[in-house]
Amino acid sequence: MATTTNYGWTTPDDTALVKDGASAIRSLGSSIDTTTKALNPSTTLGDIEYRSSTANTNTRLAIGTSGQGLTVVAGVPSWAPSATSVLSSTGDLLYASAANTLARLNIGTSNQVLTVSGGLPVWATPAASTPANGMNSVTTNQTTTSTSFTDLGTVGPSVTLTTGTKALVIITSYLHNSTNSTLNWIGFDVSGATTISASESVALMLSNTSTGNARPELQYTWAYVMTGLTAGSNTFTLKYKCSGGTLRAAERYLSVKILVQG
Repeated sequence: MATTTNYGWTTPDDTALVKDGASAIRSLGSSIDTTTKALNPSTTLGDIEYRSSTANTNTRLAIGTSGQGLTVVAGVPSWAPSATSVLSSTGDLLYASAANTLARLNIGTSNQVLTVSGGLPVWATPAASTPANGMNSVTTNQTTTSTSFTDLGTVGPSVTLTTGTKALVIITSYLHNSTNSTLNWIGFDVSGATTISASESVALMLSNTSTGNARPELQYTWAYVMTGLTAGSNTFTLKYKCSGGTLRAAERYLSVKILVQG
C-alpha cells in the first residue's frame, strides 16, 4: 500500500477494493494519532517541547520553577537557576560556586567586609587595625645635670607601636642649658621586640651659647628614619643628657610613624 511522504502513514492504493477502505482508514488514523502524540508530548500547563534525537519525535521539558531561566545542557534545553531565583533577600550577592553555577551570598552584617576564603567570597569582621603612627607628650618643664642619657622627673614621653623594620622618629621640645658652651641631647631608647639604647649620634642636639634663662627659649624639632628594627611591638622612650650645666626641657613631644619596608 502507498505511504505519505513525510511521516510514512499507510494509505489505500488507488486500485484497492472498497471493502478494504475501513481497515485502511483505521490504520491511517492510528498512525496519525501516534505521530501526533510523539510530536506533542506535553502534559502540563507551561511544558515546552523540543526535537529529540529520534526522527518525528519531540521531547517534553516540564515547566520550571518560578524565576528559573532557560539554558542549554549537553545540547538540549534545560531549566537552571537565574539571578531572580537564587536571590531571596535584599542585599544578597551572586557568585559562581563552580563553572556555570550561580550561588547566593547572604547579605553580611553591619561593618563586615567582603573577603575571600577557600576561593569563594565571604563576609568577615575586619581585624582591628594597627595604628600607623603614635604620638605622646610631656608638657612639664623639667631639668637634669646627667652626663649620660637618663629620664627627667616625668619619664618619656613614650610611644608604643607595632612596627616593621623602619620607623620615622620625630622629637620636638623646648631645650636650653644655663651654662655656656654646653652640648645637650634628647635621644631615645627602643625596647620590646628591639633593644636599642639612646646615643648621641641619633639624637636632637643643641649646642648652647646663651645663659641665664630659667625657661627654655626655643622649640626645636628633629626627625630621623630609624632602620634595623625588629618587627613587632616596639616602645620608643625619650632620654636626656648634657655635657655640663643644667639641661632644661619643656613641651616634649615624641611622634613615631611606621614606614613600609621598600
